[in-house]
Amino acid sequence: MATVSRNARRAQSAERILSAASEEFARRGYEKTTIRAIADRAGVHASLVMQHYGSKAGLFAHVVRLPPEGAGSASEHLSDVLHRRLTEIAPGERALVRSMLTSVESESYMRDYLQERIDNLTVTLQGDDAESRATLLVCSILGLTIAMHFLHLPSLERLDLEQLENTAERWFDELSRPPGKPGVTPSSI
Repeated sequence: MATVSRNARRAQSAERILSAASEEFARRGYEKTTIRAIADRAGVHASLVMQHYGSKAGLFAHVVRLPPEGAGSASEHLSDVLHRRLTEIAPGERALVRSMLTSVESESYMRDYLQERIDNLTVTLQGDDAESRATLLVCSILGLTIAMHFLHLPSLERLDLEQLENTAERWFDELSRPPGKPGVTPSSI
């Protein structure tokens, strides 16, 4: 029988805590989540949570750290992001969005994350109004995410997901081009 090293057990505990925290923050938001509830869900003592992450805010920072988005053309990338946000959002993302209006930490993480997305998209777009278009695109995806997963907007839930994504893709294509630059339409092929 193989013996699990102390470091391996420590890593497993940290991963269980992170997973439990992700679920708790997603369900309850930052303000209502407790270290004790996270520890109970992870099957560890509350002091171990603190040893690994230092504080509730430190643990939250690990949970909501969002991975950078993929590369590719702006409209393809936005379509991919929209599809992921409309179908399901990860527990860490859910926790961040749920808590962003009630927690200073969440607000800061979300603002920084969105600004990074806007800055990255602005660089890929052309034209004097690239930042305006990037801001509009990023904020629109956030709005759709909130409407779909938190508000459960009936008209949005009634729409065919494929039709919604196709409509959004046409809009993304339009906003990804600088003003006055024509796009490729079926009639121009």
